Amino acid sequence: MIAVDTNLLVRLLTKDDAGQARRAAKIMESDDVFIPKTVMLETEWVLRHAYGIGKVVIMRGFQKLLGLPNVSVEDPHAIAQAISWYGLGFDFADALHLTSSMKADRFVTFDNALAKRAQQVSSIPVVRP
Repeated sequence: MIAVDTNLLVRLLTKDDAGQARRAAKIMESDDVFIPKTVMLETEWVLRHAYGIGKVVIMRGFQKLLGLPNVSVEDPHAIAQAISWYGLGFDFADALHLTSSMKADRFVTFDNALAKRAQQVSSIPVVRP
């Protein structure tokens, strides 16, 4: 099994460098691939901020990537839930923070928008200090 970095996923999803995109695809096809959730988090940020790619396109790319039979991701339930909430309007990072915290008694944030959205979808109480 190999683990991959953000830049490999970005090349694969954007194909902005044809040579690196081909190499990334070959790597993704050559072995079992592990993606840390921090790489997923950074990939979303890079695609959205550096490339201006919209949520729908990012979600589709993530779903295709995670649907590959040789790809596994750290904390698959949290990643799947974060992608789902991302589709409902959450910031991906906020969604991942929240879903990764489900074993806690509560999630505390100063972010009013996150608290309001979270109350609609999460079983963990979200509170503002």
